[in-house]
Amino acid sequence: MTTHSPPEAVSLAANGTLLSGAVLAAAILTMGLMAGVFGVFTHTIMPGLRHTDDRTFVGAFQAIDKAIINPWFMATFFGALILTGLAAALHLSGDKRNALPWIGAAFVLYLIAVIMAAGNPARIGDLPAVRYRFSEAKWSAWNLIRTLTSTAAFGCLIGAAMMYRTTK
Repeated sequence: MTTHSPPEAVSLAANGTLLSGAVLAAAILTMGLMAGVFGVFTHTIMPGLRHTDDRTFVGAFQAIDKAIINPWFMATFFGALILTGLAAALHLSGDKRNALPWIGAAFVLYLIAVIMAAGNPARIGDLPAVRYRFSEAKWSAWNLIRTLTSTAAFGCLIGAAMMYRTTK
């Protein structure tokens, strides 16, 4: 005796696959964008600012910190975490579960990057003291870790997409 799934069940399964695939794609996109943001600070912005005087360094960094808090950045910064978590939840059961370890690893790696994000800059007082307290070397080292963890998370999500594709 053969049993067939009712059309509604097939439709729901197809919609679930479409939703989980779309969420995974959005997580990959936002994670890639964030890996790029952290990376550009690591290989371009900080090396460029390193060679400036204290007034230029503090002023430029405060301007960047102010400009980066905008809807596009915030949606991408938090979207990468939220979408990766949602992708993990959507892959908890069914035939796409083999992608879950990759998505889970991406979530944990990016969570590390989010936790280490820098806060608001201090008010300008004694410029050399502000720059010293900022600890440029320490910030750069932590940003390198954010770059590496978000890039690794991006790679994990690509791995998840490859696993997702092989289960079709």
